[in-house]
Amino acid sequence: MSQPRHDEFVVESHEPAARRSKFCGLRDFCDLADEWISASRFGHFFHLSGSGHPNELAGATAFREVRAGLTTFATMAYIIAASMLSQTGGTCVCNLTDKHQCDTIPEFAACKEEVRRDLVTATAAIGGMASLVFGLLTNLPVAIAPGMGLNAYFAFQVVGVNGSGSVPYRTALTAIFIEGFIFIILALTGMRQWLVKIIPATLKTATGVGIGFLLTEVGLSYSSGIGAITGGGRSSPLALGGCPAELLDSASGMCTSGQMSNPKLWLAVLCGGILTAFLMAYRIKYALVIGIALVSVISWPRNTAVTYFPDTDEGNSRFEFFKQVVAWHPLSRVANQLEWGIETSGSHFALALFTFLYVDIIDATATLYSMVRFCGVVNKDGDFPRSTIAYCTDAAFISIAALFGSSPVTAFIESGAGIAEGGRTGLTAIVTGLCFIVAVFFAPIFASIPPWATGCTLILVGCMMIRQITQINWRYIGDVLPSFIVMTFIPFSYSVAYGLIAGIFVYTVLNGLIGTVVCISGGRYEPREYDLKEYWTWKGAGQPPWFVRAIRQHRRKSVRDNITMPAGVPEFHSPQQERVVSFLADSHGRSSGKEESATVAEQPILSRPTPEQMNRMSR
Repeated sequence: MSQPRHDEFVVESHEPAARRSKFCGLRDFCDLADEWISASRFGHFFHLSGSGHPNELAGATAFREVRAGLTTFATMAYIIAASMLSQTGGTCVCNLTDKHQCDTIPEFAACKEEVRRDLVTATAAIGGMASLVFGLLTNLPVAIAPGMGLNAYFAFQVVGVNGSGSVPYRTALTAIFIEGFIFIILALTGMRQWLVKIIPATLKTATGVGIGFLLTEVGLSYSSGIGAITGGGRSSPLALGGCPAELLDSASGMCTSGQMSNPKLWLAVLCGGILTAFLMAYRIKYALVIGIALVSVISWPRNTAVTYFPDTDEGNSRFEFFKQVVAWHPLSRVANQLEWGIETSGSHFALALFTFLYVDIIDATATLYSMVRFCGVVNKDGDFPRSTIAYCTDAAFISIAALFGSSPVTAFIESGAGIAEGGRTGLTAIVTGLCFIVAVFFAPIFASIPPWATGCTLILVGCMMIRQITQINWRYIGDVLPSFIVMTFIPFSYSVAYGLIAGIFVYTVLNGLIGTVVCISGGRYEPREYDLKEYWTWKGAGQPPWFVRAIRQHRRKSVRDNITMPAGVPEFHSPQQERVVSFLADSHGRSSGKEESATVAEQPILSRPTPEQMNRMSR
């Protein structure tokens, strides 16, 4: 038997192994299509694996990004019908003193229902546009949509139920519109990036862990999860739940009986939790989507113990909306309702603007950074690619959301579900955005995904996010305690912003006191493991903002032009100019010769090089 030639052997060794195709070759076709798309110009634009881009992301393929985008949308779809802004009454007018009695007026109730349907369309449209543009411009797998935390803050603490708060609905929208432009200015000047950089690294890591715990808490709750925990009244902050909703006490929120007996809970645990984890263990693609879809389909038939459409007024209303399948509801009550005549309500406008700025700048910035960090694209300086574009895009859609009558947009922590599914590029966010745009017309379907269908997915994502807890500096109390405060206060306060603020406060006070004692004692009284503390500086790491670099470059050029003399004219430098010349020459690599270094003592004091310059010149 003849031996193969060398070139034949090489070709044979690179030939792929025989594939065991399934489903009439469909699997092989999908794999080849995935590789072809990833290697095309389309893949090059999104830095997909195999595209040949210098910064291509290993493991990022087109189909994996699509799968991640579908997963992110599936976990976020509940926001389409979950907007709480309709509780404010929107632009509906009620002249009763007790605003809580306005719902008894038929005209007001009908107007309020019209506002609710407007907000369903607005939420889907804003989420679609914002996520699509954000993914296209930033190439980050983060979905942007009206935040539910800010939604509740807008509805219950700013405007109030049926307009019972201190700020009218239209005035609050105007404040949000102005807030977006303020955020754009902060992003262009580098202030939002600087805010992220000056937060100690251990607190930023703790924020990601705290968001993981918050996702777990949301997934365990009744409103957006499987209903395994509930409020414990005055006796305890939390209590065991799991009872049917009709057994919840209206005053305390606790289960009067039947804990852990709700069939919906066990459907979610078995099909949405254990089955999904089993599929993930075997690396089954679309595991999270399969779990959500399975629980949703089982929950749609009526007259079952787990139905999402019970025989109640609310259940009948849901089912009537669900039966429409395709529905288009134009914005008639909330679009372009800004109130510019703020001279009569200037104090209310200032209050709304300050409160939204205060909460949103911490919440949105910290959440976006944590999602990007979870994705793994944060560099050693604590920044991430296209951060200025990311913050500006987020800020621009805050203003656009106000024009649609909605609360501010923010980066969604549910983006972690898509990242856990393998999303690494902006293609994930684009797919999520396209799904939201489709949902504008198929809102009856997507708004009917029950909360217990997505609860276990949020718990699984929370489990993945807390793995970074090992990166916290556990060796020094000045880093441990503030980090612990952040991790625990985020889920217990149900707010990323308040948790981070609490941690920064403890960090500042504790380390400020320790630093004062060390400074006054001249270093004689240092805490144990003080040398193991994490380094921190208010300047932040990395490059300064672009405009600062431009100003510095312009100044250096001006100084260089001023000290340039015409040819043939003897040069005369003042001591100050001599220092500038020496510094510029050194910074550009033109070190002085030996003859110049030998006569340093003869130079005027102000023109002598600094010790650092002398060291560089000697090298």
